[in-house]
Amino acid sequence: MGKTVVLIPCYNEAPTIEKVVHDARKALPKAEIYVYDNNSTDGTGDLASSAGARVVKETRQGKGNVVESMLRDIDADCYIIVDGDDTYGLESAPEMERLVLEEHVDMVVGDRLSGAYYHENKRPFHGLGNAVVTFLVRLFFGKGIHDVMTGYRAFSKRFAKEFHPRTKGFEIETELSILALYSDYKIATLTIDYRDRPEGCFSKLNTVSDGIKILRLILRSFLSLKPFEAACIVSIPFLLSSLILLACFAGLGGPLSLLIAAIATAGVALVLIVVGGIFRHLQNRKGEE
Repeated sequence: MGKTVVLIPCYNEAPTIEKVVHDARKALPKAEIYVYDNNSTDGTGDLASSAGARVVKETRQGKGNVVESMLRDIDADCYIIVDGDDTYGLESAPEMERLVLEEHVDMVVGDRLSGAYYHENKRPFHGLGNAVVTFLVRLFFGKGIHDVMTGYRAFSKRFAKEFHPRTKGFEIETELSILALYSDYKIATLTIDYRDRPEGCFSKLNTVSDGIKILRLILRSFLSLKPFEAACIVSIPFLLSSLILLACFAGLGGPLSLLIAAIATAGVALVLIVVGGIFRHLQNRKGEE
């Protein structure tokens, strides 16, 4: 069996980090456990070290930066990433490891949303945000992932070394999901136990500002990765406007300006579709090279 590592990104998780490290050790006794301390000020790193984890300092603030360093620095056959806030049940870790090492899955998604998440989560706007983001990603990129923003996943070595994140903060989970879906990696979903954060432990995700960043990432990724589909969607209002103008022209018997406007709006839609098709063709050629 190959080498497995458990990677725990942390920023001020002193109330929970020791338990998470102990739970990881219990679930995967042979795995190496790393805690990446992202400028914590509450002694998280020291507590993780005393619990038996290898602590690595990541001075670039943001979860995306931490994940980028983790996957770049560590060499393993199976990478399990889990948040340090004790919201995820690590009893699922051995099955995640098995799926990666034996079934050759590239990404195992720890699915909170199909389990107890909506009952356990005490932040309704976070729940709404998870639902909206998952819906949009499944709509634009495919339905292979049921929980886009989960912080509990396992990766193959192939995925870990081919993934080069561009996001710096909490958008990282969405970027991971989009890349796996778009690039057709082998994905498995595992329903996991989820529990709300214990008392004294607070979420660092800002519902509004981070939510806007995540929505921008989804839109930007859709435009860049699926230009033809995006162009077709953008062209729909122009096509509908053209049809309305044609109906008005036919019903009123003129004036000629309505017909010209209808042709012009239809022309805009056609140009958008053609440009989107050109970009997709160039994208496919680049991929073949």
